Amino acid sequence: MATVSASSSPPWTSPNPNSDLNPEFHEDQSQNLDLDSIRHRQSTLPHQVSSQPSPPNSSPQFHAPTTPTLLQLSFNQDQACFAAATDNGFRIYNCDPFRELFRREFDGGDDSTGGIGHVEMLFRYNMLALVGGGTYPQYPPSKVMIWDDHQGRCIGELSFRSAVRGVRLRRDRIIVVVEQKIFVYSFADFKLLHQIETVANPKGLCEVSQLPDSMVLACPGLHKGQVRVEHYAQKKTKFILAHDSRIACFALTLDGQLLATASTKGTLLRIFDTASGTLLQEVRRGANVAEVYSLAFSSTAQWLAVSSDKGTVHVFSLKANSSSPQQENPQMTTDSHAASTPSSSPRALVKFKGVLPKYFNSEWSLAQFRLREGTRYTVAFGQQKNTVIILGMDGSFYRCQFDPVHGGEMNKLEYQNFLKPETAS
Repeated sequence: MATVSASSSPPWTSPNPNSDLNPEFHEDQSQNLDLDSIRHRQSTLPHQVSSQPSPPNSSPQFHAPTTPTLLQLSFNQDQACFAAATDNGFRIYNCDPFRELFRREFDGGDDSTGGIGHVEMLFRYNMLALVGGGTYPQYPPSKVMIWDDHQGRCIGELSFRSAVRGVRLRRDRIIVVVEQKIFVYSFADFKLLHQIETVANPKGLCEVSQLPDSMVLACPGLHKGQVRVEHYAQKKTKFILAHDSRIACFALTLDGQLLATASTKGTLLRIFDTASGTLLQEVRRGANVAEVYSLAFSSTAQWLAVSSDKGTVHVFSLKANSSSPQQENPQMTTDSHAASTPSSSPRALVKFKGVLPKYFNSEWSLAQFRLREGTRYTVAFGQQKNTVIILGMDGSFYRCQFDPVHGGEMNKLEYQNFLKPETAS
């Protein structure tokens, strides 16, 4: 169970002091918050980020440029920005065009830096969720801090009995993941609305839809290979037995209608209809076991991107919106064999049953981009058509383009190192 505390000032301060203090954030604000004004304010008033005094351990401090250690990377909900959590604070970047929007660096006291282990954005709002991390965490790893960057301070917190594994945000909800439980809170008043028991979840796996009129939440179930899907508008729970191995990664479309999953074997990716639990499509990342790091749908759900420890980013063509679902149980095919039939795979190499292994009949990726093995990469789709954004835990930023017809190797459009010891300009 969590405990809640908030600042004495009204917790949900609006960027406009004359507007209604309404935490149910309006749709038209989500894309129009001027992050450049925040960045400008940081550069012109470096010692006045907060108009009210706050504890010494919570105030941003500004140091000589150094290269921090990355602890976590995450895209915002529309994949237009990303956040980097480091051992001395956090940074927010725009994807296209690439640029640093602002950063906050903390002094943990005793000549130590204040580490942030997780930062979660909410579209382009000034509200972020922070969790302490690293050798010298800025906040206890068992707390979720709600940071208001207009005030330059934390204005509320949620405390738990164990370490926080993940946080997800909607305009109306805060979702917190601990080892074997998920808590759903109202963003308006921090009221606990729902608790969900899960299997051990050290990665903090959880995804939530973003449409204002409905909420779909996906999380691990209570059994190996199972995903639990909560449809809150319909007050319905769906359990999907997605794999016969443990779930390694999954992704939801923004509307919550499609779910993509990968198991710890990492060979097959499966796409499900969340309402019925029906398997719509199965694609093959490769023949060898791999650790899948991330999955991402394009905004139209036409494409699916995946990154793994094999160092190759794959893009798959999805047919979920243009063809009838496969009427077969996903457990009819194990993770070591493909479920696709020869007729459903235009790239099938063999159409003779039993002659060669079934993986030759699998659906393979349309496009690929090869990176260095050994670095953890996170993927998303860019704002420009047929582009992919790749973030590396070594500070690498790639923007690539794929051919939607012929596929093959992606073309690298841009490379940046966002950990360069430079201040935002």
